[in-house]
Order: sequence, then structure tokens, then C-alpha cells
Amino acid sequence: MRSAPGAEPIVLSASPPDASRLLDRRFGRDEIAVVRHEVSGRLAAAGLTGDRLQGFVLAVNEVITNVVLHAGGQGRVVLWLAGGSAWCTVTDSGPGIPAHYLRQPEVPEAFEVGGRGIWLAHQLCDEVTVATGPIGTTIGLRIVLPRRASST
Repeated sequence: MRSAPGAEPIVLSASPPDASRLLDRRFGRDEIAVVRHEVSGRLAAAGLTGDRLQGFVLAVNEVITNVVLHAGGQGRVVLWLAGGSAWCTVTDSGPGIPAHYLRQPEVPEAFEVGGRGIWLAHQLCDEVTVATGPIGTTIGLRIVLPRRASST
């Protein structure tokens, strides 16, 4: 798989440690809303709130919707905490993303149909990575969690 131009690949072990994993599930068309609510609830419990929470959930929603619409209809979402950030990967087994979609996304035209999902993810997340090839795609999303006030 290759990373999108200008994007540093997410360097992960095969999967995040079980202790930090908040969600690991397969999804299809009928589970989009359920996944969105699960992601929102787990991140709220981890301390992400307000616009940052809503923005990250929107980014995840856009990516899982793309899987359903463009990559075979089913995928896997994994959400975990590490290094002061929330991380989410969305993986599918579709044919890969065509090269012309891998450029850094520009602001979509006002009347353009589609093309906003990855652009929105770049606007709402602290990091977005793409690894794609003929056996599937993994989109990585990261958002920094707020520092918790110390109780001293």
C-alpha cells in the first residue's frame, strides 16, 4: 500500500493494545449511524468535547460513508487512545483509491457533487493518512485530546 503524497504514514503495530482500544467493529450500510454514536460516546468519555468532538465524529462518518458508497459496502473501524491523541482507522477491501483522488484535497466547488469527505477530514483532524492499493484502503484519523487538569 502507498501513502498519499505529502502524508506521513501512520506507524502502528498490527493493532493497538487492547487496553487502549475503545472500539473495534465491522460495519456496513445499516450501521453507519450506530458507529457514529459509538465513536461519539467513547470519545466523550475519554474527554473530547464540543466542536473538536463533533468535528472528529463528522470526519469518521464521512470516511465510513465513503467505504459504504465506494469500496464494497463494508469495512472495519478501530478507535483507540495513544500518546495524548485519539486515533481511528477505517479499513476496507475495495479496489483502492484512484491516484487523482490522492492529491492534497482542495476546497470543493460550491456546486460540485461529492468530493467533500476527505477534504472535511483534513479540516477537522490533526492528522489524516491514506494507505491504498488494489486490496483495500486504510484511512487514519488523529485528533489531540485536551490535557486533563491535574488534581493537586
